[in-house]
Amino acid sequence: MAKKSMIAREVKREKIVKRFAAKRAALKATIGDPQSTPEQIDDAVIKLQQQPRNASTTRLQRRCRVSGRPHGVYRKFGLCRNKLRDAAMRGDVPGLVKASW
Repeated sequence: MAKKSMIAREVKREKIVKRFAAKRAALKATIGDPQSTPEQIDDAVIKLQQQPRNASTTRLQRRCRVSGRPHGVYRKFGLCRNKLRDAAMRGDVPGLVKASW
């Protein structure tokens, strides 16, 4: 089980990302637009750098929904490899069976 503080930190980061998502998208669109002047691009880059570091989506870490484990998390299920195996053995994941050949 992950520490409660680490899980709370990730929740906080998710809120910050959602709050700044529209502003970041607008700034990135300005930077990538070929019609923008160099002054506009420079201004957009400076504003983007002044935003909080945790406003970037790359700062988010996927965590297991059950245990909060940060590594070995399958995107499709939202579970880490250990909990996914337990759930598959119990039959809780439809369509997932243990391989045997």
